[in-house]
Amino acid sequence: MKITVLGAGAWGTALAIHLARRHPVVLWARNPEQVEVMQVDRSNRHYLGDYPFPETLQLESDLHQALHGADLILSVVPTSGVRGMMQEIKATRCKAPVVWANKGLERDTALLLHELAEEELPFGHSWGILSGPSFASDLAKGLPTAMTLASTDAKFAQDAASAMHAGNVRVYSSQDVIGVAVGGALKNVMAIAAGICDGMAFGANARAALITRGLAEITRFGLAVGGRGQTFMGLAGAGDLILTCTGDSSRNRTVGLRLARGETLEQIISSLGHVAEGVHTTREVHNRAHQLGVDMPITHEVNRVLSEGLPPGEAVENLLGREQKAEH
Repeated sequence: MKITVLGAGAWGTALAIHLARRHPVVLWARNPEQVEVMQVDRSNRHYLGDYPFPETLQLESDLHQALHGADLILSVVPTSGVRGMMQEIKATRCKAPVVWANKGLERDTALLLHELAEEELPFGHSWGILSGPSFASDLAKGLPTAMTLASTDAKFAQDAASAMHAGNVRVYSSQDVIGVAVGGALKNVMAIAAGICDGMAFGANARAALITRGLAEITRFGLAVGGRGQTFMGLAGAGDLILTCTGDSSRNRTVGLRLARGETLEQIISSLGHVAEGVHTTREVHNRAHQLGVDMPITHEVNRVLSEGLPPGEAVENLLGREQKAEH
């Protein structure tokens, strides 16, 4: 199976390295200069580090060439570029199924990525979503990793999961596209909150409570948009949430840590070097939750910190000062 990976950031490169251990893979990047550097280095030192590319991994900056003969497309461009990427794929008339592995909601529309696919890809074009607890560096090293691949087409979900399932990587199939998409997007919001919690040295008790209540918010939102409850207890829900809220490699947790230490959001974003999807996702989740009438107090306070400049300490006080109620 020939697989084309679109997007040569850390995550796209790690996925390409993993898949190239079993399949011929083309890794596409829009910037020809980046591709030239990677061709010389046979690694992506800028975004991922010095992890060597397998011989079966080819590099390309021409999209038409990258998609030529592809049996499967794995899109790993930032959420802000997903709609445009889908339009470009459609323009090439490439019929290969598309799986996206980024996590977020589109800015200004608050659409989940499967909703973009329904708008932009031709009728009958197979598509799916890959998500779960997975840091790029661990995947590139070949360390044990488990993820979920969801599609409304059960056979495609199984076939695509089987193509990616190899070595120390387990890939489970699912038909709950909505639940997997919601879990992957909203855990980034909670990771910012967890970073604030850790940055203010509130301890393990507070972190555990935040993760648990964060999962409750994610589940409420997910059910409201049509996801299945059991999905949020699985890899794409609780699994991804726990990793992103506790791992030192989490970009979104890093944003929260640095906010708690007094840095401005502008300072953090300009120096981070990678996209932290939760920064933009928070506002969209907050707005869509308001429209749906879904109670999401953690998301509300994180949004105020990011959008209004509310001091993190005041956000914490607001959460702790909420009226006592039964757990549900």
